[in-house]
Amino acid sequence: MAIVHVLVELVLQCLVGAALLRAWMNGLRLNMRVQPGLLVMALTDWLVQPLRRWMPRGMAKGRLDWGSLLAAVLLCAVYALVLMWLGAARSWMGALPGMALAFLCKTALQTWSLLLLGLVVLSWVQPGSVLHMSLSRVMAPLLAPLQRAIPLIGGVDVSPAVLMLLLQLLVMALP
Repeated sequence: MAIVHVLVELVLQCLVGAALLRAWMNGLRLNMRVQPGLLVMALTDWLVQPLRRWMPRGMAKGRLDWGSLLAAVLLCAVYALVLMWLGAARSWMGALPGMALAFLCKTALQTWSLLLLGLVVLSWVQPGSVLHMSLSRVMAPLLAPLQRAIPLIGGVDVSPAVLMLLLQLLVMALP
C-alpha cells in the first residue's frame, strides 16, 4: 500500500502543480505557447477545458483562471479521497478538507521550488534562452521583493537561495 500511496501522490502532485502553474501563468498573462506553458496545457487540458465549458460566463472575466484553479482543487479532493480509501487517513469527513488544502499548499510551494531550481540551473547553463526567460517571468513576482531587500553579495544575486529556503521552511511547516 505504501508504494500505491507514493505513486498516487506523485501523479496527483504533478497534475495539481501543472494546474496551479497554468493558473499562475494565465494570471500573469504569460505566453502559453512556449515552455513551460505547453507542458502544463498538455497535462491539464483534459480537465480544465470541460470545467471551463461548465462554468458561468462571468467567471471567465478577470485575471483569475478559475478553470485551472477548480481543476487543482478537484484533484486535491481526489488525493484526499484516495488516501482515505487506502487507509492512510484517520476519519472521513473531518479530515478531507484539511488534507486537500494541505496537499494544495504543499504542491504549490514545491512547484515554485522546482521552477526556481530550473531557473537557477538555466541561468548557469543557458542564460537568455526562451525557457530561462519564461521561468524568469514566472518567478518574478516572488523574487522581486527579495531582490529589492537583499543587496548583491560579491556581484551575486542570492535572492533565489533565500526564496528556496523560505519555500522549504513553509513546506516543512505544513502537516
